[in-house]
Amino acid sequence: MSVVTTQVDEILSALREYLDDQPPALTLPPAAYTSPELWELERERIFAHSWLLIAHGDQLAEPGDYVSTSIAGEPVVVVRAEDRALHALSPVCRHRLMLMVEPGAGRTDAFTCQYHLWKYGLDGQLRGAPHMGPNKDFDARSCRLPRFAVEEWNGFVFVNLDAKADAIGAHLDLGAQAFTNYRLSEMVQVDSWSVEWQANWKVAMENGHENYHVLGLHRQTLEPFMPGGGDMYIEPYSPWVLHGRIPLAIPAMAPTLTLDEVQQTHGMLLMCFPTGGFIAFGDQVVWLSFVPSAIDRVRVLGGVLTPPEVSASSEAVTRTQQAVTAMINDEDRRGLEAVQRGVGSRFAARGHLCPKEQPGMLAFYRNLAHALLGKEPTDLSTAR
Repeated sequence: MSVVTTQVDEILSALREYLDDQPPALTLPPAAYTSPELWELERERIFAHSWLLIAHGDQLAEPGDYVSTSIAGEPVVVVRAEDRALHALSPVCRHRLMLMVEPGAGRTDAFTCQYHLWKYGLDGQLRGAPHMGPNKDFDARSCRLPRFAVEEWNGFVFVNLDAKADAIGAHLDLGAQAFTNYRLSEMVQVDSWSVEWQANWKVAMENGHENYHVLGLHRQTLEPFMPGGGDMYIEPYSPWVLHGRIPLAIPAMAPTLTLDEVQQTHGMLLMCFPTGGFIAFGDQVVWLSFVPSAIDRVRVLGGVLTPPEVSASSEAVTRTQQAVTAMINDEDRRGLEAVQRGVGSRFAARGHLCPKEQPGMLAFYRNLAHALLGKEPTDLSTAR
């Protein structure tokens, strides 16, 4: 048995322990964040078949609006077509494989390859291929961009590279009741970002599953109203969706929303395995998705949502909100990039989890184990 095989087997063996009724209160083995072999396994077993949060519907409001990114190295573009349907497509030209759209967002009436000017409609169908008529083996009618599964839920847009994947909506609906008062489907996006961090995707997701790090990384920004010493409540709904609540030091008031006492006194989380989720507090919802582009790089997609009445009330408030959010994101970036450098140390070892971070992180590890070890997802009828 090779050293490589032994290392991956050891990681998978450690993951299997998180499926026990009393899982170890330990972090993953350091190699889980650096192993090329595990990364390839994740690409095959997780990212080729999982729903990833990619955008908010406001970014795709009009025909021709598109958002482009990559999922574990696979380029993806999501676009609103003329009939207002969403399409998730491969933006790689079928001729000589040139990438037609760079990561980001924009608007277009067609996707045109700048190499030889092959043109595709917003539904992916080939519209034009200069001088290809004499090639009798080429059938333009059957040439189209590969399609992926796409689904919109309460304004959040999810993509799955597996075009035949089961819908994610039924899993998300399990958590919908906790967010009814936030009027998610009516909210508008007032800020968005797409930035790259130099960290493994699991480092970023661990951070999103615990509030303990607020003590250190966000002393001035989040600690005063969402203390890192609070006890985080976690309720798993299925291997793909869980609900969390983070106590607030000061109740979050929302004049335009009718929130109950739990919602006023907590940050309300919905986490979607493997990489996305959102948190609601007061009249604000922040969504984030940590989409891996390589073993040690993650594309951080996200945005801030508010009720329409709030978004139209004050431009100055919006600018302040954007500045604070950017500061918090940068605090996380600096911290997680330092973690990624640390996991490569020869002396790195598994760490003991604080009780404050155990509920969320152990839930994430359990979902990771389900995905990598091929366990069957929980039946939705018994998920709650």
